Amino acid sequence: AVGGIDGVIGKTTIAAIKAFERANGLPVNGTADAAVVEALRKSSTDGVTKRIIDRDDPTVGEKFPRQRNVSKHYGKVGTNQRLIDIPFDMYLAWDKSVRAKRMSIHRKAADSAEAALNEIAETFSKQERKNLGLDLFGGSLNVRKMRGGSRYSMHSWGIAIDFDPERNGLHTRSPKARLSQDDAVPFWQIWEKRGWLSLGRAVGRDYMHVQAARL
Repeated sequence: AVGGIDGVIGKTTIAAIKAFERANGLPVNGTADAAVVEALRKSSTDGVTKRIIDRDDPTVGEKFPRQRNVSKHYGKVGTNQRLIDIPFDMYLAWDKSVRAKRMSIHRKAADSAEAALNEIAETFSKQERKNLGLDLFGGSLNVRKMRGGSRYSMHSWGIAIDFDPERNGLHTRSPKARLSQDDAVPFWQIWEKRGWLSLGRAVGRDYMHVQAARL
């Protein structure tokens, strides 16, 4: 859950309703109508809704290592990579005329990244992805040191992905960072339930970044 219950149907509530409607084959209008209520009743146990996609996805609940242990878990930087398909239109953030069709992810994190991207494709419409900047690829594998530091970046193992870096800069904080806003919460929850960490939600900046490593 995000925040307290305030009785207000805001952007987060509407995004959650739309995600549920898409997952259950209902008309997607963001309205908790009779069809949504009936589907919730049928798919809930003790009042807790469980999505079929979660029950069938072995990557849900996956636990990744802490940053200090990534070398031990993932091995040498730049190795053990797998190219995964991007299941929706995505473009290079630094050249928006070029479509990114695949990204390089470490083999130990590739299944969960692929599952998350597929759920993002199912949950958000093309226009919603564009509004959030999920269609702007800021990079995955990139063997380099952390900015201003001597340790390798998480990108060096192919266990980090950046989205829309222009509006979610390294030092950009909430609410200015686009992916810090309420309608982005379902996006982060898709990653977090698979063990990935949003750096922005964890430390309050660098909202472009999600990684398969805990702090």
